[in-house]
Amino acid sequence: MYGASREPSGTRDSDMSKEFLLESGLVYLNHAAVSPWPRRTARAVEAFAEENSRVGAFFYPRWMEKEQRLRERLRWLVNAPDAKDIALLKNTSEALSMVAYGLPWSEGDNIVSITQEFPSNRIVWESLKAYGVEVRLLDLYASDDPEGDLIALCDRHTRLVSVSSVQYARGLRLDIERIGAFCHPKDILFCVDAIQHLGALPFDVQACQADFVAADGHKWMLGPEGLALFYVRPEVQDRLQLKQYGWHMVEHAGDFDRIDWRPARDARRFECGSPNMLAIHALEASLSLLEEMGMETVTSHIAENRETVLEHARSRGYRILSPDVPHRLAGIVTFSVPGVSAESLHRKLMENRVVCASRGGGIRFSPHFHNTASDIERAFGILDNILK
Repeated sequence: MYGASREPSGTRDSDMSKEFLLESGLVYLNHAAVSPWPRRTARAVEAFAEENSRVGAFFYPRWMEKEQRLRERLRWLVNAPDAKDIALLKNTSEALSMVAYGLPWSEGDNIVSITQEFPSNRIVWESLKAYGVEVRLLDLYASDDPEGDLIALCDRHTRLVSVSSVQYARGLRLDIERIGAFCHPKDILFCVDAIQHLGALPFDVQACQADFVAADGHKWMLGPEGLALFYVRPEVQDRLQLKQYGWHMVEHAGDFDRIDWRPARDARRFECGSPNMLAIHALEASLSLLEEMGMETVTSHIAENRETVLEHARSRGYRILSPDVPHRLAGIVTFSVPGVSAESLHRKLMENRVVCASRGGGIRFSPHFHNTASDIERAFGILDNILK
């Protein structure tokens, strides 16, 4: 019945899995798009709204403590040296725009990236062509060594390499440590869109030597839309010219009578105005679940689900569009059914309450740790019936 909820099937970490009370009959395999919230996240938002309705911002100091806990959880998630290296922005696009329009460009500079990037990580760099900046794009589908081919596109005029650590359409995972090891000694800035990575795989900003990392919280981090992580390596913060100004980004935020001001010494300088406290409460709750699970456990369960999807697709003779080697994969599996339009198949799957996406020329399944083998089996059973 529509509106009814179910307890998750299977025995996988049952206490944690019970955080997801999806409607009966719904198979949710779309965490690479927008994730359902854990129960604790919904409760955190309900509690925040109820508190506001009773006392407004009377407990604002407590809200600020929640904000600091979120920064610490994000620091843990990316292994940043300090929570002060992380800004809270609206989305990945805003973060990437801060990089694009904060750096001083010269005519003849170039940026190296990938043709198949999500538009947020392509359009922003292409917009710099008006300033004489060349954008060099690697065709990922034509490369057997994407890291090596990206490096080969760089020269003495390369100012920035920007890639997604996990590609959104087919889920190819890049060796970002290899890219960072090339960029860092050459003073080429390295920017990572980690939206398909964080919450699905361990991530280490220090190991990959990234200068900038951006990621919304509404995918694998299980949080709401409208709040994103923006990590900036401390040594390069001063290299980004600020374009937005307000009360929150100054060193002495809260001292409203102070006439002299300067930008904050840390990544808060990129947060010009009031924080999104509602989303902060939500994302902090979601990340508490991942932290309790531990990223190694989360990643292990996602890998099991990924392999289950691959086994079902292979056994039916479907074409696997995702890389067919484990070290190149994260949580995304994209496949196509020979002779069948991916768009029409996706539409029918959605009509049958299998929540997925049409991406990269195929059907994209992206199960999280709370999904079970029976969820995936049910999705392929529905797919079998559609194709009869």
